[in-house]
Amino acid sequence: MEAAYALIGYGLAAIGPGIGIGLIAGNAVQAMARQPEAAGMVRTTMFLGIAFRGISTYWVRSILLSIGLTNDFKFKRILRRS
Repeated sequence: MEAAYALIGYGLAAIGPGIGIGLIAGNAVQAMARQPEAAGMVRTTMFLGIAFRGISTYWVRSILLSIGLTNDFKFKRILRRS
């Protein structure tokens, strides 16, 4: 059962970064449109936000994958069903 939860969490962890990066980029474009003179600072902040979002994603994925692989037999059995 732990492996099933890990697989669900892994799937959610894959969706989250896409939404987060989309929001970051969309808000950065809005900010640059409102204040073009601050575009350089906004762009730098946007790239830092994307990097931190990516790092947190890899941490979550690695933790969930390690939880899912603790009982390898259950993990393989769940993969065979789908």
